[in-house]
Amino acid sequence: MQQELKLRIVSGVILAVVVLVATWYGGVAFSLLSALIGLLIYYEWSTITRLAKDQPVANAIGWLGQVGIAVAVVAGALGYSLLLLSLFFLIAVGFVLVSGASRWFPSGIVYAGLTGIALSSIRGADSVGLFAMLFVFAVVWATDILAYFVGRAIGGPKLAPKISPGKTWSGAIGGAVSAVIAGSLVAYIVFPQSILLAAPIALILSVCSQAGDLFESFIKRRFGVKDSSRLIPGHGGVMDRVDGLIFACFAAFLLAGLFSLIKGGEMTSFGAALFGV
Repeated sequence: MQQELKLRIVSGVILAVVVLVATWYGGVAFSLLSALIGLLIYYEWSTITRLAKDQPVANAIGWLGQVGIAVAVVAGALGYSLLLLSLFFLIAVGFVLVSGASRWFPSGIVYAGLTGIALSSIRGADSVGLFAMLFVFAVVWATDILAYFVGRAIGGPKLAPKISPGKTWSGAIGGAVSAVIAGSLVAYIVFPQSILLAAPIALILSVCSQAGDLFESFIKRRFGVKDSSRLIPGHGGVMDRVDGLIFACFAAFLLAGLFSLIKGGEMTSFGAALFGV
């Protein structure tokens, strides 16, 4: 147990350093990280859902799509990455309808592909993207940490006992409140005028983060696995570590699109929408 704890700490520190350094530099460095996360998530998804084992042709199509999306993400071609995501999702749906392939096939295309796209899009290459990514990290980390400690301290009714028996409503509420505080604090430090918008956005991202955590728990319970993989020593898989971040980034990416529509179609980044710059 002592050795496992040491391994968990060492790998956790290494991961944190890699992520924070890539986040600081942004640009190609973070795009590479985003693309890699998307590819690893697809690997874990196809393994968990047995797509790789039972349906190799569908899995090969999925890998082709994910590699194409990853290349577009690294190149900074948001439009092409979204086009490829849409194209391979439709191909996957058609493959399901024609061949009777698993419905988890098209779901995996979106889950993995959109992760890389959303992460890279939020960070971007400028300082506003850096602050936006730090805002998302603060919200997700505050949600995870405080939900755990508040839930353990207060207990009470279970949030979703059939999916994740350890989670409680008190923990969910505590995590959401702490996320609003953390997100508002980041916004106040960076762009004080954005704090009124930051609070409700932090709440939305916190709720989505907790939904992402439950979603991954549901997938693992559905297929009878404990960890998404063993890629990270002492921590399990990539999906185990970023489940909440994935859904939070999805929400942030969609919010940016919504703000773009409100502004009459002008493309707006999440950072620009959040901080009003």
